[in-house]
Amino acid sequence: VAYNPWGFLRGEAELWRYGGNPSMGQPPAFSQPSPWAWVDVSQLQAAAPLHPVAVRCQEAQVVVTVHRDLFGTGRLVKAAELTLGLAACPPMAWSAAETVVTFMVGLHECGSTLRVTPDSLVYSTSLNYNPVLTGNPVVVRTSPAVVPIECHYPRRDNVSSNGVKPTWVPFRSTLSSEEKLPFSLRLMNDDWSAERGSTIFQLGEVLHFQAGVNTENHVPLRLFVDTCVATPTPDRSSSPQYAFIDFSGCLVDGQLDDATSTFISPRPRQDVLQFAVDAFKFAGDSSNLIYITCHLKVSLADQAPDHLNKACYFNKASNLWAPVEGTQDICSCCEMRSCDLARHSRRLYAPSRWQGGRVRRELPSQLDPSVREADVVVGPFFIHSWWDHPVRRLPSGG
Repeated sequence: VAYNPWGFLRGEAELWRYGGNPSMGQPPAFSQPSPWAWVDVSQLQAAAPLHPVAVRCQEAQVVVTVHRDLFGTGRLVKAAELTLGLAACPPMAWSAAETVVTFMVGLHECGSTLRVTPDSLVYSTSLNYNPVLTGNPVVVRTSPAVVPIECHYPRRDNVSSNGVKPTWVPFRSTLSSEEKLPFSLRLMNDDWSAERGSTIFQLGEVLHFQAGVNTENHVPLRLFVDTCVATPTPDRSSSPQYAFIDFSGCLVDGQLDDATSTFISPRPRQDVLQFAVDAFKFAGDSSNLIYITCHLKVSLADQAPDHLNKACYFNKASNLWAPVEGTQDICSCCEMRSCDLARHSRRLYAPSRWQGGRVRRELPSQLDPSVREADVVVGPFFIHSWWDHPVRRLPSGG
C-alpha cells in the first residue's frame, strides 16, 4: 500500500492530489511540480485509521514521523526499535509518554541513495522496525518490518529567488523583481549555443557557466562574477566548501596544476560573462553532489575595470594572470590573494529621468548594493568517477 503522506497528521488538510497505480509500479503523481514523498506501508498491514508513517521532503532534509502504534493493534512499539536508513540512524529524541517518534536527517545522510531520472532526483531510504526479543525466546509476537521511503524533487523547475531560496533549480537560478536587476546563472552546453539538458558529469568533463543580467531599463552595464563557492548542500555556509572564484573576480581554480578553468574572452556582450570549470567533487562525499553559489554584480560599462570589478584568469602559457578586459595590473592582487582595497570604489550612480517612456537609470552613485548585486544558486550537479561504475574486464585471448 503506497499512500500520500501529507494527509497523515490529524486535522491537516490534504495538500496534494494522488494519482498513479503503485501496484503496477507507477509512483504517485501530484498536481504541483514541488518536492513530494512516496511511502510503502504494505509490510505493516496497518489497520489504524491514521497512516502510521508520515514523510515531509524539505529542501535539504527529510522529516519522518512515526506512530508508535505502528501496526494499528493498540500495542505501542519502542522508539529504540525504530531506525532510519542503512546506517540505522536513531530518532531525534523521544520519551515513553510520546505516541509518535520523529526522525530529521539530511537527504544524503543515514545511507540514503540517489537515483536520477529525466524529471526528478529521487532520494531513497527506509524506516526500519527491529523488535527486541523479550520473554520466551521460543515464541515471537512481532516481526521486523521495513517501510521504503522516497523523496522526489523536480529537476526542471525555475524558481524565483525573490522570497524563495532557489535550491532545487538544476539549470537556472534567477533573481528578479521590480526593484532588483534580474541576474541569472545558466549551465550551458559545450559550444555555448544553448542550456545543457543534463546536470550529470564525469570527472574530466568541463562545466560551462554563463552569468548574465538583463539591462533593458538601464544604461549599459558590465557584469562581473565576484565569487563562486561549491558546497555539498544548498546551504552556502555548509562544509566542506570550495571557492573556485574568489577575491572579487579571480578564477583561482585555473591556477591549479590539474585544472584548465578559465573565463571566456572576449565576452559575447558586456552584460554576459562566461566561464568554464573542470568538474570536481568533494573527497569522501558519497553523494557526489555539488551546489554552486555565485555572487554577481555590475558596474557601468564605460567604467574601467579595477581590482574590485574584474574578471581575471590564470594563463598557463604565460604563467601570468590576465583580465578579460582592462589592464593587466588589476589582476596582480589575484596572485597576492588580497583584492579588498578601500581606494577602489564599487559605487554606481543614482536613478535619473524618464527616457523614451521608460525609467532609465543613470549615474546611480547612491544605488543600494542589494539592487546591483545578488547571490544566485544552481544545482545540484551529480559528479561521478569512472571507478563509481567500474568497467568489467574481459579475459585476454590466447
